[in-house]
Amino acid sequence: MMKKYLSRWSLALAAAASIAMPASADVLTLDVSGINSQDVIGSAANTVLNVNLGALAHINSLSWQVDLQAKAPSWLSEMQLSLSGSQTSSAGLLFAPGAGSDFAGSQSFTGSIDLLDQGLDFSVGADGVLRLEFSEAASDGLSPDGRWQSGRLAIDWTAAAVPEPASYALLGLGLLLLGKRLRRDRPAIL
Repeated sequence: MMKKYLSRWSLALAAAASIAMPASADVLTLDVSGINSQDVIGSAANTVLNVNLGALAHINSLSWQVDLQAKAPSWLSEMQLSLSGSQTSSAGLLFAPGAGSDFAGSQSFTGSIDLLDQGLDFSVGADGVLRLEFSEAASDGLSPDGRWQSGRLAIDWTAAAVPEPASYALLGLGLLLLGKRLRRDRPAIL
């Protein structure tokens, strides 16, 4: 008989614990005007932006409208942006808006990519930091190799689901009732 009560209460408690606020979607818009493209990824000379989105935020898509300038002998296709969590060894995205433009000069680039559809979506770490590093695919010895003249990036992201305070209250009530029930059903010791 006690096992029957335990399994019912276990199911009720599991359901209460799983109640969470739905994840909320948001768009982070960044002005990238005037950011230099310096050196290969990981170089201390590169511009790095850190944005706190919240623990385990999920990156879903990326849109861009940018004007790039590459100085010879550097190419527009070498200018890139790395998006990842603060731990650079974690999953992320390496993005080159000028891909295929293997020449120096200035050009505008516009587009978007649904990272979910492409299997390129990722989550930032527990610290909630999205790290953006502007770099070059090849070092040409210039300082800088290129410049993000103007433009913006729009990053669609979703906050991690957070349990509602009412869920914790329901879970606590369930545990109290379970304890009371177990104590009442305990056989008397003579």
